[in-house]
Amino acid sequence: MSEFPGETHDLTIPADLAGSRLDKALASLLPELSRARLQALLAEGRVADGKGQPVTEAKRKVRAGESYAVHVPPPVPAGPDGQEIPLDVVYEDAHLIVIDKPQGLVVHPAAGNRDGTLVNALLAHCRGALSGIGGVERPGIVHRLDKDTSGLMVAAKTDAAHRGLARQFEEHSIDRAYRALVWGVPHPAEGEIAGNIGRDPRNRKKMAVRPAGQGKPAHTFYRVLERFGDRAALVECRLTTGRTHQIRVHMASIGHPVVGDPLYGGRRARTAGLPPALKNPLTECKNQALHAYILGFTHPATGDRLNFLSEKHNYINELCDIFRSV
Repeated sequence: MSEFPGETHDLTIPADLAGSRLDKALASLLPELSRARLQALLAEGRVADGKGQPVTEAKRKVRAGESYAVHVPPPVPAGPDGQEIPLDVVYEDAHLIVIDKPQGLVVHPAAGNRDGTLVNALLAHCRGALSGIGGVERPGIVHRLDKDTSGLMVAAKTDAAHRGLARQFEEHSIDRAYRALVWGVPHPAEGEIAGNIGRDPRNRKKMAVRPAGQGKPAHTFYRVLERFGDRAALVECRLTTGRTHQIRVHMASIGHPVVGDPLYGGRRARTAGLPPALKNPLTECKNQALHAYILGFTHPATGDRLNFLSEKHNYINELCDIFRSV
């Protein structure tokens, strides 16, 4: 591993971690690194066994007394440039920032969206004071929202804050709730949706509920807040996991996709036969009616519990008013 610049950690597996997955054991021995970060280092060949051979399998079971060397490369300057994009800042201190993301704002640069993203806005707003361990393309980003999902997000300004927040996401101690307008009325009015989520084998742009042994475990708790006849309902969704498109996939899997969802919503079938006063606004709705309205976590530096509430989902309220009036 000496050919890599950076910092190397030489570790020995203790007896109490014998039988654990390699990534989990390394995370226990290196609490300053998230499990996701260690999985990335494994995939990059930056972890070696006692013989100096690269180890890439995160699921590998470890034995007591085994030796591993974990190489952590030096921080890489963030690639995107800061851009003066208005941000709705809910809370900010020297360690982190909480923003209320609008619909249409991409979180981090990717193919097709190299600028004009939340990362570009944060780089300008925080003047470079963002954590570097979230990856070159997305400094400070601990979690994300889909482009067309609005609501509360937290970003880290320091590496210590990033590690602390990432640990809470991994431990599922973050309080997150969403409001969604869905087609139909879920029965029962409260319930849990549990189903692994992975790539849809028929459409790589979509996620899907996958059979046991495939995808990643996901749990969504929903509660009907208001029903509009049998046509639609306003629901609250709470997450214990954070999989890609989780709410959208899970609600669609029980026959109640999010209104306006271009991937999972079944727009044409759902709007067929509706009166014009309802059909026309819904046909014009190009984004999913989904808003992250509650975010709560323990401040990684002070230990204080922070709780935030966002009511800035007027587009959902307007759709609800239309359903009420018909």
